[in-house]
Amino acid sequence: MTNDIHTLTRTDIVIVGGGLAGLFCALKLAPRPVTLISAAPLGQGASSAWAQGGIAAAVAEGDTPEAHAADTIAVGGGLVDAAVALGIAREAAPRIHDLLTYGVPFDRDLEGRLAVGREAAHSARRIVHVRGDGAGAAIIAALSEAVRRTPSIRVIEGVVAEALLTEDGAVTGLQLREAGNLSALVLAARAVVLATGGIGHLYAVTTNPREAGGSGLAIAARAGAVIADPEFVQFHPTAIMTGGDPAPLATEALRGEGATLINGNGERFMEARHSLAELAPRDIVARGVFAEIAAGRGAFLDARAALGKRFADKFPTVHASCLAAGIDPATQAIPIAPAAHYHMGGIAVDGRGRSSIDGLWAGGEVSSTGAHGANRLASNSLLEAVVYAARIAEDIAGRVLPSPAGVPDAPVASRGGAPDGAMVKRLRAMMSAHVGVVRDDPGLAEAVRHIATLEREATSTALRNMATSALLVAASAWSRRESRGAHFRIDHPTDVPALAQRTMTDLAAAREIAESLSEQPLPRTVQPMIA
Repeated sequence: MTNDIHTLTRTDIVIVGGGLAGLFCALKLAPRPVTLISAAPLGQGASSAWAQGGIAAAVAEGDTPEAHAADTIAVGGGLVDAAVALGIAREAAPRIHDLLTYGVPFDRDLEGRLAVGREAAHSARRIVHVRGDGAGAAIIAALSEAVRRTPSIRVIEGVVAEALLTEDGAVTGLQLREAGNLSALVLAARAVVLATGGIGHLYAVTTNPREAGGSGLAIAARAGAVIADPEFVQFHPTAIMTGGDPAPLATEALRGEGATLINGNGERFMEARHSLAELAPRDIVARGVFAEIAAGRGAFLDARAALGKRFADKFPTVHASCLAAGIDPATQAIPIAPAAHYHMGGIAVDGRGRSSIDGLWAGGEVSSTGAHGANRLASNSLLEAVVYAARIAEDIAGRVLPSPAGVPDAPVASRGGAPDGAMVKRLRAMMSAHVGVVRDDPGLAEAVRHIATLEREATSTALRNMATSALLVAASAWSRRESRGAHFRIDHPTDVPALAQRTMTDLAAAREIAESLSEQPLPRTVQPMIA
């Protein structure tokens, strides 16, 4: 059922986020009453809907969860929690079954078995997909319809959660705001699940929707939650450079089908960088693409020989994006660049999805479970989202929720209205230039200082939350003086064995770093290498 926010008074369970983790968790909690808050209309504004590859699951003959977990660990830069990776891989098959039950039309082979594809760094074909590259959209459409049919789920759309309310270290509610409304509202809650997605829109070039601005990460950090691994941001190597914001994505499955990466001279450049060439881990491919662009040669995805006229049937979503930009991928190479795609960091949670704040759970990209380490394996994101959404629902359903504490009658200090467009553009440019694919000390220090100032002086709560998340990422990236996974520093280009441990931090620590850097001379300005 769908209701207006003004009809709400108290509720037991609030889920914030209308993407895969939020929808799946709400369905798993049924018939227990749930209120689901979504910033965009249900099914829109979620990165999950844009996922093209599919869900990684060891469901094919000869494949095993153990092999899947081993691949996950191999690309994670030494930071993957092995037990978490194996647990997720073992729960993949039942979660795929759940999605089938909710009406997701996964592709099947001629014998009726689930069809599986292969993506980079997977040792087997294990990507369950829909119409080649339409998995995300199909999954979100099916779950959105299932949610709307479920009487126990109340859906509130067009509303943003801008603060968590706590008392004595436990969640008591949320501060919400309708789009375009200068007044905030307070909703009491005994359990809150944050499923707000990632931080991609903090960067100038991203594959993520506008809603992926780090709001959930920020409000949890402001409430005192422990944040894990914020420095690890994955850049997808093949965003289609057509000037769009967000940039359309050319799925990794294209390279799994034989598409190659070439520069403007027509030369393949990944063969010299890694034994797996185009199927190397994403961080390595992203840096290879970045280097060709920085050298002025440009980078392109070439599917002419591998797919040719079959492109439209195999990958209709990518084909449509190319045609809209005047590119025929059957006969032309596709211009590409790395784009902010996925955040391995997030709110630190345990195996049940519980955060460090009592009454607060987190699932999907806003959380950090330890499954991805320093570099996520392709198509593990949707899998992690459904596995942890189910675990969160089971954990909440099995708990006796405390009686709600008193919630303030008036909202906490906030400023409504849309964030200043020029300041948002400046923040995104700063993140891309200094906290992007390639990083160094002067650039990171400059970013930390400028972002900390922006967080203090932000003229709207929305902008302040963006700056809070950006500060967490930049400060942790400055602190990690090595290169590991998706975090690459040209001044510390190798990994340091002693630093092979996850980052556990909080907003106070990030601010302390900013304060210490404010006392140093202003570093040189590092110019962005991707326009």
